[in-house]
Amino acid sequence: MPRPPIWDSLWRYLSSDTGFYVAVGILTILVFVVAFAVATLVSPVSLTGGGLLGLVVGFGLFMAVFFGSIVAQRLEDEE
Repeated sequence: MPRPPIWDSLWRYLSSDTGFYVAVGILTILVFVVAFAVATLVSPVSLTGGGLLGLVVGFGLFMAVFFGSIVAQRLEDEE
C-alpha cells in the first residue's frame, strides 16, 4: 500500500524531539478546547463564574511554560 506524500514530511517533523513536543502540545490544546466546549454546552456553569476561568488561566500558563521550555531547548541545541 503506497504511503501518502504528506506522511514523509509528517514523519520527518515528528522524528525530532522538539517536533514531537510541539505536536503533543497542539494535541493537548485541542483536547482541552473540545472538552471545555462540551462542558460549557452540557453544564450550566459559565466561564465568568470563577471556577472555569481559573481553569482556563491555569491551563494557559501551563501551556506557556510548556512551549517556553521547547524554545529554551531549541536555543540550547543551537549552542
